[in-house]
Amino acid sequence: MKKEYFRKFNNSDVARLFADYPKVLQAELLNLRELIFKTAEETAGTGQLEEVLKWGQPSYITPETKSGSTIRIDALKGEKEYAIFFHCQTDLVSRFRKLFPKKFRFEGNRCIIFSKGDVLPKTELKQCISFALTYHLDKKRIR
Repeated sequence: MKKEYFRKFNNSDVARLFADYPKVLQAELLNLRELIFKTAEETAGTGQLEEVLKWGQPSYITPETKSGSTIRIDALKGEKEYAIFFHCQTDLVSRFRKLFPKKFRFEGNRCIIFSKGDVLPKTELKQCISFALTYHLDKKRIR
């Protein structure tokens, strides 16, 4: 069996939170975390991604360039679902709905929900993550 690689935590509070997640969702959330980091590395203009706790959730910010809107991830109640959250006062989730109406399960204007065992549509999800990581850059280009 292939052992999965997950990058090292630089924030001990975030590491503790991941260790406390229900075991049934831990790998799912680590995979989502890894996808966020990989997308940031592949997305021009984002700079160094920083992982912090915001609202008690692992959060991903672009402090160096301030190019992005905060992305958060978390397990949901019941140990069967987890989500990726975007700032609810942006138009990000409405954009994702228009682009991928049948690919994701959305909740309001704040998140995409996944169930344990879902195969993530990585190409589409990376595009959503990339839009969030460059949200402020895109707003500057439009003006």
